[in-house]
Amino acid sequence: MNFNSLSAVGATDILKFMANSLVKINVHIVFHVKSSGVRMRNEDLKRVFSYIGGVINGIGGIPIEVGGIDSHIHILATLPKNKSLSDFIRIVKADSSRWIKTIDVYYKWFSWQEGYGAFSVSPTLIDKTVSYIRNQSCHHKRMSFREEYKLFLDAYGIEYDEKYAFED
Repeated sequence: MNFNSLSAVGATDILKFMANSLVKINVHIVFHVKSSGVRMRNEDLKRVFSYIGGVINGIGGIPIEVGGIDSHIHILATLPKNKSLSDFIRIVKADSSRWIKTIDVYYKWFSWQEGYGAFSVSPTLIDKTVSYIRNQSCHHKRMSFREEYKLFLDAYGIEYDEKYAFED
């Protein structure tokens, strides 16, 4: 359809069929604990993942999988249609960081790094991404976080300066 040739009345008729905002954006998010802080203890990881899933639900997103290891988190989620990606991640990180500090005095200085990586995920790759997240502990026996993150950035064609991509 050539939208340039529509009259104002014709354009109005088309817009009548778009009364609702219909959105489904699946995203794989990765972020790391602050290097000057403390890492998560292995015995607390399942609780942390569950809590983050609850935060995502609470702000209207759909947590598909949350996992990771002591140093970083992977989240596969469907974003809420009324939040920007940056707001979504800011809320998840702030809320989870506050909560983690209540687990034990060990976490008094816990915090997430400011940055994050976010990568779109096609519906056809959901199962593969879930499997990838669930197998983080095995995966990181062979590859460091830095190597993993670089692979994501390169695969998505994201330019970065290593000086800023990995430091707090």
